[in-house]
Amino acid sequence: MDGWYVDDRCTNCDVARQFAPDLIGEVEGRSEVLRAPGDTSESRRFHAAVFACPTRSIRPASGRPDSALDPFPMALDDGVLICGHNSRRTAGANSYLLLRPSGTAMMIDTPRWSRELAERYSASGRITDVLLTHRDHAAHGRQYADHFGASLWIHEGDLDAAPDADQVIRGLDPVRIADGVTAHPLPGHTRGSVLYLADDRYCFSGDSFYWSRAANDLEVADSVTWYSIEELAASLTRTADLVRFEWVLPGHGDRHRLHADEMAQRLRALTQRTQLLRPRPIDFTAIRW
Repeated sequence: MDGWYVDDRCTNCDVARQFAPDLIGEVEGRSEVLRAPGDTSESRRFHAAVFACPTRSIRPASGRPDSALDPFPMALDDGVLICGHNSRRTAGANSYLLLRPSGTAMMIDTPRWSRELAERYSASGRITDVLLTHRDHAAHGRQYADHFGASLWIHEGDLDAAPDADQVIRGLDPVRIADGVTAHPLPGHTRGSVLYLADDRYCFSGDSFYWSRAANDLEVADSVTWYSIEELAASLTRTADLVRFEWVLPGHGDRHRLHADEMAQRLRALTQRTQLLRPRPIDFTAIRW
């Protein structure tokens, strides 16, 4: 496709395919460019895939993509932007900016660190808090929090991954972060996994659950549940009826929006399916995005 290719650093993380699944596909265990963008909208999605890729593996023949075509941070809705520039140090996880009515913002999990990117993100509003969903996504939290003058949050179960956090979520009860924003401890993927809920609209689920393109439904990544699949089932059972949202916004896996009533039904069904799962060895190859 006009000289574009995916180099051998690709880790098959699915990030690029989330942005442009019709333009970039999975072929023999790695991403591959399928076809050229056909219009301006497709070009924007293609370049989102390019600039989100944590290994910078999607390359033009010239060697470098045009930085003027970097769309990040990119609006998903009027209240949430996705940061892009996913980091290898967070296993390529997605991160988000949650915009608040006061004109401020919160960062949920972290993109690749650079001062230039931090300035770009803060242009969306003064960032007051950096909310970590769990240990795997903590790598750049302190750098971003210090740059923004923001509070860094993590659950006590994963505190060793961010021992200098400013705010520590403790126990299993929901914790108010700010007006309209609540942390719901959700141990399972890790001991300190947290779900952040905003405005009964946005659910930042970390790696606890995600939207699967393959299943066209909510799913848990049980093959990479590091702490306990039984604990995850218990967490979902405890939490499913306490949360209401339209958007599921995970660290890994697809984002998706549904009416809140349908999303609630799907979350309850996911809870029931998860209760039937049993522990198994970690296997990254078993994930069906």
